[in-house]
Amino acid sequence: MTGAPTARLVLAGRGVVDGRATGRALVCTAPVSGWGGIDPSTGVIVESRHPQRGESFAGGVLVLPGAKGSSGWSGQFHLAKLQGTAPVAVVFTRMNSKLALGLVVLDVPAVTELDTDPITALHTGDLLDVDGTAGTVRVLTGEEHGNGRQ
Repeated sequence: MTGAPTARLVLAGRGVVDGRATGRALVCTAPVSGWGGIDPSTGVIVESRHPQRGESFAGGVLVLPGAKGSSGWSGQFHLAKLQGTAPVAVVFTRMNSKLALGLVVLDVPAVTELDTDPITALHTGDLLDVDGTAGTVRVLTGEEHGNGRQ
């Protein structure tokens, strides 16, 4: 099968940052601390008790319930962006000032308030098309983009 990938699932929500990006999902089942929770030089979650510790969001789509801890998100995301380890898009469920400032610094497509909980509907490794302008998240399938999940 050739051509453009088809969507296996489309989630509709509210776009927070305009733009469109495609990447593999890293689904975090718990909020991440911006200060001390990520390594901006690698994009790896390093928070000691985090369920996704050791996983990287570099070049992928970061899916998370929200941010916690101090307001370090903006600084950490800025460093990740400068080092080329930032996510290409962010999908989340709860907005707060920590995450909002981090999104401003990242300036990548971001979507929230989805009609389906992205933490349960999406899986790490899914190929996602995030459209912050339209407020949609599409899980892509197709021979050239498939991730083996059905």
